[in-house]
Amino acid sequence: MDVQSAVKPSLTLKRRFKAPPAKVFAAFTDPEKIKRWMGPGEILTQRAAADPRVGGRYRIEMRSPNGEAHNVGGVYREVVANEKLVFTWSWDAAPPDQPHESMVTVTFKPDGDGTLLTLTHEKLFDEKSRDGHQHGWIGALDKLEKLLA
Repeated sequence: MDVQSAVKPSLTLKRRFKAPPAKVFAAFTDPEKIKRWMGPGEILTQRAAADPRVGGRYRIEMRSPNGEAHNVGGVYREVVANEKLVFTWSWDAAPPDQPHESMVTVTFKPDGDGTLLTLTHEKLFDEKSRDGHQHGWIGALDKLEKLLA
């Protein structure tokens, strides 16, 4: 690992859901379910595609109320059904001076009658990018919580 990637900002979020790990995992891997929660606030997912296997790709196309596109995609690096997902995260509209790829790890742990989800988003460009992604993930996970309730 080079020195630069060692100092890249990251974020970690933990959330408990009132649903079994298989149901929460499916919300991250089934395109029809992804469309129902991905994106914070009023941002809506218009299209989602997912091939959740090592080397498989995913793509999520979101729109804000003003019509602005927020398209992201990547490659699954690790897939353990109902336990763990690791995937790259690359925005279509990333500025040329910023790296195009960060890394997301999501773990799904049984917790009583629910699931403890831990999401870590690493190798973000700077603190502003980390803060924006944190806001986005919190808003999306809020929607997921309502969907799974």
